[in-house]
This record gives sequence, C-alpha cells and structure tokens, in this order.
Amino acid sequence: MKLVLPLLPLLLHCATPGRHTETYDIVIYGGTPAAVTAAIQARRMNRSVVLIQPERHLGGLTTGGLGATDIGNKGAVGGLARTFYERIHAHYADAAAWVQESREEFLTRAGHGKSADPIAVHTGRQTMWTFEPRVAEALLVDMLETAHVPLRLGEQLATVDKQGTRIASLTTSTGITFRGAQFIDATYEGDLLAAAGVSYHVGREANAQYGETLNGVQTTNARNHQFKNKIDPYVIPGQPGSGLLYGVHAGQPGEEGSGDDRVQAYNFRMTLTDAPGNRLPIGKPAGYDPQRYELLRRYIDSGIFDAIDLNTPMPNRKTDINNKGAFSSDHIGANYDFARADAATRERIYRDHVDYVKGLWYFIQNDPRLPAAVREKAGRWGLCKDEFADSEHWPRALYVREARRMVGEYVMTENDCRANRKAEDPVGLGAYNMYSHNVQRYVKEGAAVNEGNIEVPVRPYPISYRSLLPKRAEATNLLVPVALSSTHIAYGSIRMEPVFMVLGQSAATAAVLALDGKTTLHDLPYGKLRERLVADQQVLEWLVPAGVVHAR
Repeated sequence: MKLVLPLLPLLLHCATPGRHTETYDIVIYGGTPAAVTAAIQARRMNRSVVLIQPERHLGGLTTGGLGATDIGNKGAVGGLARTFYERIHAHYADAAAWVQESREEFLTRAGHGKSADPIAVHTGRQTMWTFEPRVAEALLVDMLETAHVPLRLGEQLATVDKQGTRIASLTTSTGITFRGAQFIDATYEGDLLAAAGVSYHVGREANAQYGETLNGVQTTNARNHQFKNKIDPYVIPGQPGSGLLYGVHAGQPGEEGSGDDRVQAYNFRMTLTDAPGNRLPIGKPAGYDPQRYELLRRYIDSGIFDAIDLNTPMPNRKTDINNKGAFSSDHIGANYDFARADAATRERIYRDHVDYVKGLWYFIQNDPRLPAAVREKAGRWGLCKDEFADSEHWPRALYVREARRMVGEYVMTENDCRANRKAEDPVGLGAYNMYSHNVQRYVKEGAAVNEGNIEVPVRPYPISYRSLLPKRAEATNLLVPVALSSTHIAYGSIRMEPVFMVLGQSAATAAVLALDGKTTLHDLPYGKLRERLVADQQVLEWLVPAGVVHAR
C-alpha cells in the first residue's frame, strides 16, 4: 500500500478565519489519536462531527516521535486502534516503503532476524507497532478523509458556553463558534473539561485518599532510573555552600506516600537516524549552557553512560530514543506549571524543553571533556531530513505524560490495575505497567537522588465507562477519553496511545447511542453500549494469558 505523505494534512479542510457558527452532533476538541478514532466512529454511526485540533498537525505523540508503541499486551487492543496498526503493517509490507534500508535489513537490525517480523497476530489480523512519524500522520489523515471528517487545524479553545450541566458551544481564538449536542475532550491536557468547570486533579494523590500504595511521594520504590553511583550535587564538589547543580532542588522530597502537585517529567521521543543521506546535525541551541549537564558529566566520569540506551529501531534506519537511566532526556522538575498554564506559558515551557533536550544531545556529541567513546556513541545519530520539515526536523510533540486528570463518576485507581476491584462497565482494557517517570531530584546523604519512578507490571484490566464521564452535577454531555478520571499511578498504566484510541472510539459510540436513545450519557444503558462495542471488535474482557509487559 503506497501512501502520499503530506507536510501539512488536510489543508483544504481548514476553516476560514472569521466569526461564524458551525453546528454538529458531536464536537471533538484535540488532535490526539483518540480524537481521530472518535471522529471516525461518529461518522460510521451516521452522525455529523467536527475535529478541532489546536495545533497544525494531527496525531499527538503517535505522529510526533513516539514510533515505538507502548502497550503491555497487544491482544488487549481492538477496534479502530487495531485497524490503525494493521494499516501500519500493510504499509511496510510494500517494498516501496523501504528507502534507506530493505525490510530484511530492518528486521535484522531490530533483532528479529530474516525469518521473523515485529508483528503481532490476533484473530488472524497482522499488525506492526513500530513506524515512522510521517507514515503515522499520513495514515491518520487518510482514515479521517475516508470517513469524510471535517478537520479544523490551528483552532485553539477560547471560551465555553455552558447552560446548566450542558455545554452549548465552544469558541476558538479565531472567533469560530462550534455548537454541538455532545462534546469530547480528546486533549492530553484536559483543556475543554477545565474550561467547562469540570473537576480535575494535577499532581499525585496521597496513598490514603484512594487506598493505594504506589501513589504520592515514592522514595523507597524509586529504584529504576536511579543513580548507580554516588554523584556529588554541589557546584564545588563537597561544598554545600557553593550551591546545587542545575536540576537538583534544595528541599526534601516530602513524606513517603503523601500527595503533592508535582508532575512526572516530560521529554521528547527522539526520532533520529544514522543514514548518511538522511541525517542532519542536531546543532547547538540558543543559550546553550553546558553547566546544565554537569551532573551528567560527573555521572559519566563515574563510569556510567546509559542516557541513550532506550533506543528502539524504526524502519528506514531511524530510531525512537526515550529517557533511560538517572540522567537522560527527562527534564525533571521543569513541567509543574504546564497543566494549568495559558498558551504563552506553555510555549515557554515547551521551548525550554526543546533547548534542554537539544542541549543534552549537543553536549554528549561534542563536549571535549567527555570520553571519545561517549561522543562517538551519541554522534552516530542526527535529525531526519524527511521528518518534521516545518519544525526544523525536531519532533513536534512534547511528551505530556500527564497533565490534568478529571475527577469523574468513577476514579480508576491502583486497585483496578491490581484487580482488587473490577469495573463492570468496561469500554476498553488497560495493559501497561503502573508506571511513573521521575518527578524530582534532591540531595540525600551528600548525593543526587531521583524520586518518583515506579514500574509495576499488571495483567489487562477493564477501564470503566464512568471514568470517561464527569460528575453528573458538573457536565452531562461531555466525554473525556484521554484526561480521564484516574489517579496518578493508575493513569501511568492507562496513558498509552493505543488505549487512548480505544477509549476515543468508545466515547464516540456512547455519544451517538445517547443521542439516538434521547438520553443523557450518564443514563445510557451499559448493555446497549457494550453490544455495539463488541460488534465493533473492541476488546472488553481479558480471556487469554497475559503477554510480556514492556516498560517505556
């Protein structure tokens, strides 16, 4: 299957700026993969729908650099989400898709050998879970166009008109008003739910609040992505009065298990290449300061360099590099204000993350104080000429691992993930580790220490329909499949792109069925919803042995 790969998707579907009103059955705000599956499902069920994307590109992290799909068990993914990964497989089954290397070379490089394939087979449906961002974007665009979904790019939420418990309309920064019977907040940040006055949480709940053990401050359990050697955190080693190195804070982490408003670190999933004809230098960011990476330099001097070891081969001589080890691309402590911030503050935080991660790469590729072996290992990689052309080839999507999380009709918790309780109204399955990246870096006994990392495996478990619903008293025509109602640690298991796709489709199904039945989302009979979800091949029960649980 040959795809046309556009630089800017669906330009002909962009709304013309100016004050006017558009009316639809379902209004979806956000450009994540959940938004795409929700929009397609609404059209399949013969309802009018619009997808409003505040950015200029579609697909969120799936098209923004996260090509090594994170999912604990691929058999837990059904419906349109599985269709997407089937189409990825079909794309790369075509020899024309391979430009920088052959398919066989990729399979060997990825450790599969010439006789194996990085696919999963589920009820006879072949899928592939590693891909190039530009391919993912083209596929999502094609799926929307095939479903005849109008897409409004670059339209940022300005105001929400709410009448009682119902959202009547939202208006964007260009002055367009979108009226709808049902609304879906498909943003990572929960921007629509917040503007609609729906309750939410930012940060970590205390363990005591929901009877959990892995929430709140975690020092005892934070064993992974931890410093393996004792690294002095002071500007002048051994002298606390000289101040702390960049990224280390002076306070204590907090009482074990207590809640706080800190958020796990963000980074970029780096799509890089070592193909000479497609490789561009990463370059030095403006205002580059090597002192930002002094703690890393000391860690490397101690004999440890694992910062780029979480490196997953992608097709066409590319890779997806994620945070690894005690000091890597996670910009710990720099994102606490992001969730509630206005557009200008978010842009500042975004640019700071770009400068930090770009500076990290420049540092490990060029700093003469580092061992030659380190510089050579890092120097192999560069930006891709054929990716992210309008963002200087830098991955577009900041990895917003969590921001706002709705507090809705049902709060998913560690107890759901551990099967200590079971939601009886599933609309999808969670299947990933209960996982949190580090949240802060502090000083303990004269050494730098990270806090917050958790990695605990789970078996696939049901995600409640009610976790997509705000409290009845707050909003009755809104569904939230991404910033859904969940505690910090449970969200760490749920927050995977395939799961968001599943929940987006389920949310749209509920929205349409409520309209068809002339009832509210909260009063929709679950049996009717389940019947349609099963017909659409959503996976709602885990009936086969659990597979390997990966950590990303």
